[in-house]
Amino acid sequence: MKKKFRVSSFEFRVKKLKKQKFLFLALLLFTIHCLLFTVAEAKVYIDITSPAFNKLPIAIYDLKGPSGKEISEIIRDDLIFTGLFMYIDKASYIETDSQPFNPKNWTPLGIEAVVKGSVTGENNLTVSIFLYDAFEGRQIFSKQYQAEKQLVRQLAHEIANDVYQALTGKPGVFRTRIAFVAEDEGEKGIHVMDWDGHRIKKLGLKGSLVLTPHWSSDGQKIIYSSERGRQWGIFMLDFMKMTERKIYSSKGTNIAGDFFPKNDSFVFSSTKGGTPDLYKFQIEEKKIVKLTSSYGIEVSPSVSPDGDHIAFVSDRGGSPQIYMMRSDGSETRRVTFEGSYNTSPSWSPSGDMLVFSGRRGGKNQILLVRPDGSEMTQLTQSGNNEDPSFSSDGRYIAFSSDRGGSKGIYIMRANGEAQKKITPAGMKAFGPRWSPN
Repeated sequence: MKKKFRVSSFEFRVKKLKKQKFLFLALLLFTIHCLLFTVAEAKVYIDITSPAFNKLPIAIYDLKGPSGKEISEIIRDDLIFTGLFMYIDKASYIETDSQPFNPKNWTPLGIEAVVKGSVTGENNLTVSIFLYDAFEGRQIFSKQYQAEKQLVRQLAHEIANDVYQALTGKPGVFRTRIAFVAEDEGEKGIHVMDWDGHRIKKLGLKGSLVLTPHWSSDGQKIIYSSERGRQWGIFMLDFMKMTERKIYSSKGTNIAGDFFPKNDSFVFSSTKGGTPDLYKFQIEEKKIVKLTSSYGIEVSPSVSPDGDHIAFVSDRGGSPQIYMMRSDGSETRRVTFEGSYNTSPSWSPSGDMLVFSGRRGGKNQILLVRPDGSEMTQLTQSGNNEDPSFSSDGRYIAFSSDRGGSKGIYIMRANGEAQKKITPAGMKAFGPRWSPN
């Protein structure tokens, strides 16, 4: 079976636009062409839904040709971070990269999958990739990619995604991005980077104070709160139109929460009526619906993936705890009862877990809990850890931590393993939000 198709995503490029003394980030649509695609009958090699899966031993050659070693290293890093693969070092390979694939060269090593390929071209790269099943002695897929050299990291992430999906039956997250806030020339500004911390781009959206951005479900917009001219406003950046606009402001502090799934409305917290309450804002109609009325403080609203529920923080019981209600403000109930200070809830993509920041032993840590309050698990131990956000597949979590001396963005697997910093030393960063695509 042969197919020709095109895989599209978005690449950011800074374009200067004068509007209220800030810069917009223009959106550059880039294309990786995928040609000569062949695939064998689908087989799941790793059941990622099973709690008892074994890591799959995989061999990944350094691709022959320009940028081949760099591409291979990115593919290896992507796959190994998942915790699903056991990389077998190339020093043990019997088969050379120029020899045809032979399963007899791999079964003695216990290797189950082999990635081979080559790269041609200088400014315009053509990458041929072959993925083999060493046990059954067959080709799983062969694929040819074309992209400009400047897109080499995106190209490598695309290959890693294809290998991951071929072996697990599920899409990978290696082409996703993380939006976050960082200090920028004395002000706070929004930045975007690849999931692994590379290719950090300034969006040019600044203010004396800027808070955590939130993605639309299609990944084409973000909303965020910013204080400008001594007034708190909620702003929306549309990547497709390269425009930013203020969509809400009032007296007091207005803090944006999540979009609802249809992207036509969002939830936010505001002190416009006195103490912070939660509201729903319908964007086109500019209609506001008040969701809570409490003498306590209600902040940090997070909308469930199906849009039916909102998790939020309230101190109505005496200390900040995680609560939940229906999206119309009804049926409020408390979720967390452990710890004296729990905040910043965020839903898993499947809606079966909440991740949040809770004070434990005098410091803030990242914890998981079921929406019914059961199975609470602490994931971090060192430093102060805040602002958690799930990846689009629910297998990873981004968060901010000061464990290295100043705040930076970290990622980890959703079970707490493989915690690593992905923002560079010297950059003060917080409020990460993982893109949906």
